[in-house]
Amino acid sequence: MNYADIKKVDVANGPGVRVSLFVSGCTHRCEACFNPETWDFDYGSPFGEAEADRILGLLAPEHIRGLSLLGGEPFEPANQGPVLELVERVREELPYKTIWCYSGFLFEELAAGRVGDHSRALLEKLDVLVDGPFVLARKDLGLRFRGSSNQRIVDVPASLAAGEVRLAEEYMQ
Repeated sequence: MNYADIKKVDVANGPGVRVSLFVSGCTHRCEACFNPETWDFDYGSPFGEAEADRILGLLAPEHIRGLSLLGGEPFEPANQGPVLELVERVREELPYKTIWCYSGFLFEELAAGRVGDHSRALLEKLDVLVDGPFVLARKDLGLRFRGSSNQRIVDVPASLAAGEVRLAEEYMQ
């Protein structure tokens, strides 16, 4: 897997101060995507153990609330393995940090395991999933943590327990 960027301070892609990983590779190709260079799976630099170590180090300070995964597409089948390894390390080493993920895939597809080999396992490690593709016709600059009104902010643990989507209402306003 390649990655486009690691932001050590991000306040736009989830609550609080976060560290964000922008992975490379996306087949959704949303119209007016804010990161079209990340559609290319070869864009950026290879992601490996050194980058994972860097992210864990950046996440360690008390004022950092958590990790946000964006892209590109973290749930692209080619990206799932390395992303899953990273979130497993975060859960093991920094279990009090929250993990948000932005995906053009829907919660229902991921929960059913219909996207690659690790979609369900990766989903189970998340706190919040912002799901659905960006839709230019539904763009709304007044929304928090999402770009278009079709996108949902999903409380992943509650949704998995209920067997249906439960929105993270506190972030939907």
